[in-house]
Parts: sequence; structure tokens; C-alpha cells
Amino acid sequence: MARKSAFAKPEMSVRLAPDTRGFSTTDAEAPTLEQKVEFLSRSAAYLEPVADVIRRETHMSWVFLAGDKVYKLKKPVRFSYLDFSTLERRKTACLAELSLNRRLAPNVYLDITPLTSTPRGLSIGGGGMIVDWLVVMQRLDESQTLEHAILEDRVEPWQIDRLINTLAQFYRRATRVPLSPAAHLRDWQQSRLYNRRVLLDPRFGLPAGLITRVDSVQRRFLSSQRKLLAQRVQTRRIVDGHGDLRPEHIWLGDPVRIIDCLEFNPRLRMVDPFDEIAFLSLECERLGAAWVGKYVQRRLARVLRDGLTKELFLFYRCHRATLRARLAIAHLLEPDPRTPKKWPRLARAYLRLAAADATRIERRLKKRGGRQAIGLRAAGGSLRREAVRQAGCRSCRAEVRVGAGKRALHR
Repeated sequence: MARKSAFAKPEMSVRLAPDTRGFSTTDAEAPTLEQKVEFLSRSAAYLEPVADVIRRETHMSWVFLAGDKVYKLKKPVRFSYLDFSTLERRKTACLAELSLNRRLAPNVYLDITPLTSTPRGLSIGGGGMIVDWLVVMQRLDESQTLEHAILEDRVEPWQIDRLINTLAQFYRRATRVPLSPAAHLRDWQQSRLYNRRVLLDPRFGLPAGLITRVDSVQRRFLSSQRKLLAQRVQTRRIVDGHGDLRPEHIWLGDPVRIIDCLEFNPRLRMVDPFDEIAFLSLECERLGAAWVGKYVQRRLARVLRDGLTKELFLFYRCHRATLRARLAIAHLLEPDPRTPKKWPRLARAYLRLAAADATRIERRLKKRGGRQAIGLRAAGGSLRREAVRQAGCRSCRAEVRVGAGKRALHR
């Protein structure tokens, strides 16, 4: 699903000059979201002196960069996977964001504070009627993210070693999630079917042949590797993880800090750690640094002493790529999508990555021979040809990097 960041580069950024004009409300009439955004966009709204405010809109929130702090205001929205529709629900979500993100960024997530309304106007943390809640964070230097380091070709192995150590400690301490193998397999099948249904919607004009063939490989993998997936559950590999482990959420300082976990829905954080690492690997490759993902996967598997098979890791990557394609193209279902031309390009880029991984899965299972490869043989060469045809040769790399340095998907 789409995901926000308070610090990474936004889809939209507006800089506002200092403004000392007030905004008045009354107890009889609660301020609208637009009025709250207008107030928080003003430098005079903040207790500490602020020269200007940069505001950013995401799928689920408004984010305000004010001096050395960041303030997040959740939108009163309701989707199938979250509900921010009431004041109490937004407060609960803010508290969850604070608590869960402190696992990997303890000095970044500072507090939550009320947005209040008085006869004199709105106020941050003042007396009066509470009309909303804000998450308060320390502002970080965006140039220090893994995403920026990749785009500027300045990633060093010792920096990735530090990231690996941070992740290893996190996954060792993460809460193990009790889950039945049957439920785990059912979730995989439902996710696959949902991805297929959305991506094959004729309104989007995506390559149906490529989508069908990738889905066929995923379906057959789930069928032939049921025991392997069940074993991951039975050996307590499923944890309460981060849920959105991407380069734009990782700061390569000392210590490494990782922000923006999926706090709003615990089911979306119930993951195999190497499913998350596969996601990170996919995004690093999309940005042009496939070696980073491979390095993390190999070293972390060794540190955690996890006998992960290469086929399973490739399946995780393939599924994540298909999921990201679906999330990208789903932006076009919004009433007034921003940058509508970007989403089909990004979805196609993810589908090409999914096709490449599907071909690798097929090859590896064929090498093993026997019943594992039954039913998979039909998709191989056609997958490869379809991916090449869709890539357009020289344009492939450029398309795969669509959205690099920007918010490819946002909450």
C-alpha cells in the first residue's frame, strides 16, 4: 500500500513565508482539515521561532517541516487497511507511531501534542478544546538517507555493515507473531489474487500477458512450496517488523535510524524478516544499486543463521514488485490523482522487475528437477521475451529508476 515519509523528498512541497495573521475558531464550530493545514503552514503557529515552514501532503497525512522539528497531522480518512476517521482513532494512531518507530529511531520520534482551539484561534499544545493530534519529530538531514547515497553513488560497504548490524539486533528482539501455516498460506494467495485483479483492470492498459505470466509463476510457487512457507511459520520466523523497509526511510549515520514503520495496521507488519529484506533489495535495484540488496541479504542470513533458500527470497522479491506495481497504478483510482502520468510508468518498471525475478525462480526450480518444476515450464521463455519487449532495450534502466529521488509511493 502507499506510504508517507516526514523526511524523504515529497510528491509536493510548498514553502511559505512567515505570516503572523491569526486564525480564529469557536467551540461551536470545529475547524476543518483545510483550516488546520492553513494554520500549521504559518511560521507564527510554532512555539519556537521558525523562519519558514515547508508543508508536504501525503496519502494519509500533512507534514510540516518547521525549523529543526517535523509535525505530522493525520487526515480524517478511512480505508480498508486503516481508520483515522475520529479524533480518538487519530490519537491512538499517533501514540502507536511514536511507540513503534522508537524501536529503530528512538531519538527521532519525540512526542505527540494536541492541536487545540480557543476563542483566540488554533494553538499547538495550548489550552482549549483538543481538535486534533500531532506527532512531533526531530528533523533529519535528507541528504543522509540510503536513497540519496545510492543516487549519488557514494554508498560504502562499511555503511551497509552498520545497517546490517542494526537490522540484526532489531529482528532478534522483534516480537514473534503466532500464526497458523494455513492462515499464512491463505494470506499469500489472497494478496496474489488482489494484485492480479487490480493490475489486469483494462482501464490501466498494463501488459496483460506479462502480468498473467508473473502471476502464474507466483501461483505455482505457492503450490509447490507450501511446505517451505509453512516451515517459516512453524520455526517462528514471522515477526512484528517494520513493514516498509525502503532506502528513503533509512539514515546511514551513527547510529543508523530507520523511520516510518507501518504503525496503522499490525497485520501489515507481520512479516518474515527476509520478506522485508527482499523489499529493500528490490528498491535498491530499482534505484541502480542491486549490489546493496545482495550484500544485505547474504550478510544478514549469515548473522541470523537463517537457512533461507534463494528461491524463497526471489519469490519475496517478485511478490513485492507486483505489490508495488499494484499500489502505483491504484493512484489512478483516486478522484484527482497527482502526477497521473507517473504511475503507469512506475507500475511497468516494477512489473519488469517482477518478470525478471519470476524467470529466475523458474530456472532455479527447474535445476532442482522433479515435481517442483511441474507446471512452471510454460512461462519461462515467454516471460523473458515479454519483459524485454516491454522494457524497450536502452530505456529499461531509465524506466526502472522512475521516481528515484522522489516519493515513488506515499501514504
